[in-house]
Amino acid sequence: MDPAALIPTPDAIPVPWGWFQLFLLLTFFIHILLMNVMFGTTFIALVSHLRSGRTSPCTEAVSRTLPFTIAFVVNFGVAPLLFVQVLYGHLIYTSSILMAVFWLSVVALVIGAYSLAYVYKDRYAQLGGLRVLIAGLIALLLLAVAFFFINNLTLMQAPASWSRYFDQPRGLLLNLDDPMLVPRFLHFMVAAVAVGGLAIALWFHWQRKRGDQAALPWIAYGCRWFSYATLVNGSIGLWFLTTLPKGLLTPSNTIGLLLLLTLVGGIVLAIPAVLYGLTSRVMPALICTLGTIALMLLARGLLRTALLAPWFSVAQLPLAPSYSPLFLFLFFLATGLALIGWMVWFTLRPGADSEARS
Repeated sequence: MDPAALIPTPDAIPVPWGWFQLFLLLTFFIHILLMNVMFGTTFIALVSHLRSGRTSPCTEAVSRTLPFTIAFVVNFGVAPLLFVQVLYGHLIYTSSILMAVFWLSVVALVIGAYSLAYVYKDRYAQLGGLRVLIAGLIALLLLAVAFFFINNLTLMQAPASWSRYFDQPRGLLLNLDDPMLVPRFLHFMVAAVAVGGLAIALWFHWQRKRGDQAALPWIAYGCRWFSYATLVNGSIGLWFLTTLPKGLLTPSNTIGLLLLLTLVGGIVLAIPAVLYGLTSRVMPALICTLGTIALMLLARGLLRTALLAPWFSVAQLPLAPSYSPLFLFLFFLATGLALIGWMVWFTLRPGADSEARS
């Protein structure tokens, strides 16, 4: 069967596709940062519980903030998923149906992790040795969610594998035959651990700025997690590159050249980020890391374009001009970001803790 015959006809879009691509990159950048903090800090807290079995300022901080982090991840994940559906809806709807059982289970998995996060937060002192069990379950549920997401997003890029559905028409199709799947999944998860370590270092850096001198060793602790996880992730990234289709990383065409440039740029920025981390220089490490993530997200988008090139290009999307929804979206986006910024400021302002206790 010709795989092209399995690809549905895409719907028309109201404005040129570049707008949606821009918003996809911007919103996914925020989402992936929050996702990394969510899983990375959970994993680090789990390892800390396994090592010592005792509580620490680090695990206490993770327990207090984890429910809020999960809520931010879910809410900031809606926008990029919607933009993916606008640009690649006919592809991701198909892949979602092919793995429907696993895809629908994501809702239950997230609810389970969110509920356990509140148990971890509200019963932290009473849990004792059960803290490691709760943190482990949360990490396991989040790993499963990430695995199913990566399966869906890679399956949508591989229409040639969709015909396997006719041999297994029960919504249980995963993209396990893809050689890129495992290194890609590990690359995302180890990167999350690195960013989680940097988030811990940044948290205690902020606490030290507020006068807590006991925060100093925890800054170094978070930076070590960040640096060592980034070094490990470098080897996983090289493994991932070896699984790419031959001829993809070539300067002979525009996509291949841009992909090479963004990958090299990300690697170059990661080097000083690690060096800054090893010397506990949090802010320079953060700046380099944000640049690295931005370049890697650009590379991710270029890779998707290259993999889909035989089947589909966003330039092929039919256009039915209607700019009023775009203006309305921009208005509510700006308003929403302003409100979120105000809520964060209101929560973190000096004296907020004493007000909450009273």
